[in-house]
Amino acid sequence: MLELDEFWANELSNMIRNAHQSGRRDVADYLELRARNDIIRQTGIQWLLDTLVAASDEVGRDTIEVIREEPHRFSLNNATMVGVMLKFQQGVRCLTAEAGWTRTPSDGFMRGGALAAARLRHTGMPKADVELGLVLENEKLNWREFHEGRRQELFSFLEIADHFRLLIG
Repeated sequence: MLELDEFWANELSNMIRNAHQSGRRDVADYLELRARNDIIRQTGIQWLLDTLVAASDEVGRDTIEVIREEPHRFSLNNATMVGVMLKFQQGVRCLTAEAGWTRTPSDGFMRGGALAAARLRHTGMPKADVELGLVLENEKLNWREFHEGRRQELFSFLEIADHFRLLIG
């Protein structure tokens, strides 16, 4: 966990405890929900990143260079996401994966009921790019493709493998 994330988690715990002690159950409930959602977001993003790296290992056979940038800020649908970026490079080809969520009110809001958002971009091939949203459906976390801010089909390991096949040509 990054220092800032660790600091935020500690501060959030302190705020929840203070809200309980001062009788502000409504504030405590909100902060507890926020803490639970942050854990869900981190879990979903970590699954996506781990799956991307595993797919690059599987298809790249040590020829794909992976570069990680964290913290990373990126714009998506008029909102600013804070999270992580992975670049998968093979020669001049590059697949960039960005994943995160809005952290402050000034960052905007998550569209389509998503808890987190991600984008996969292929340098020079914008038609292959995809936007994703992490959604909780029937007690299950799913990454779904999003088009114009609306949920679409499920996004799975098979689609990730397709992106790496496109990367390696």
